[in-house]
Amino acid sequence: MSRIGKKPIPLPAGVKYKVEGNTVLVEGPKGKVSALIADGVSLKSSDGHLIVERASDDKAALHGLTRALVSNAVLGVTKGWKKELDIVGIGYRAEMKGKGTVVFTLGYSHPIEFPLPIGVDVAIDPKQTHLTVSGIDRQKVGQVAADMRALRKPDPYKNKGVRYTDERLKKKAGKTGAK
Repeated sequence: MSRIGKKPIPLPAGVKYKVEGNTVLVEGPKGKVSALIADGVSLKSSDGHLIVERASDDKAALHGLTRALVSNAVLGVTKGWKKELDIVGIGYRAEMKGKGTVVFTLGYSHPIEFPLPIGVDVAIDPKQTHLTVSGIDRQKVGQVAADMRALRKPDPYKNKGVRYTDERLKKKAGKTGAK
């Protein structure tokens, strides 16, 4: 029994959807996002809500997955998605170069240029240590934030590096603390 799949998806005013084969195109005030629909799963609209239905019980896992993907698309075109990153370390910073490139200085011998994919925006605070990655596609926003974090993962001994704002790290003791 898929409890997530049975939950209706609210369709706010100004949001339209169109099913084409095994994809659904969701269009709203912020733009358009497409999501995949699994075989044996269908969408129907009733009184301002989208309902995801499955053909048989062996499609239960895909039922919940499809509902989550369509729900993420609807939320993306109405509110948008964002991830926040912090850069910790002396001399570590990020700055925008042009419209679509972020340049990171992370303690390496060279600055790292990070090109942004289409549909993802980055805002950097004046201190150059806090980034906000935003966009309408949840998967793209999360992947770009993860790729930025992977440039210099947080060090467990000094806690330096790029981390998510809400990420809590467990600091390890060094050699002298092992008594």
